[in-house]
Amino acid sequence: MKRHEQRERAMITVYQYLLVNRDLNELIENEYEMKPEEIDPYFLQVIHTAVENEKRYSGYIGQVLKEGWSYERLGYIERAILLNGCAEFDLKQIEAAVIIDEAVEMAKKYCDEETYRLINSVLDII
Repeated sequence: MKRHEQRERAMITVYQYLLVNRDLNELIENEYEMKPEEIDPYFLQVIHTAVENEKRYSGYIGQVLKEGWSYERLGYIERAILLNGCAEFDLKQIEAAVIIDEAVEMAKKYCDEETYRLINSVLDII
């Protein structure tokens, strides 16, 4: 499985967690369709870091959103993309430009037409 696909699955896992708040390991196993020990450990770290630090990351995100917007106003898919981006920044294993680029690509694929600009600007500031 390519890294882009694993990153996408990590985002979908966090999205599902935000929606249904089920056991994270079960969600990971269901999304990746393999046992956790077969998944790239980096993406397991991204998922766990994103979920464990949602409150802190939502604070960062809320601070950089335009006036009148808040983290809670964002859709779950946008939240998942941004949370995973923040988690990857925290892990400091991938260049920021790559993280932002991948997040923008996911926003173009999964979100409204103009949402990629929001994702890009928020992650660029964070």
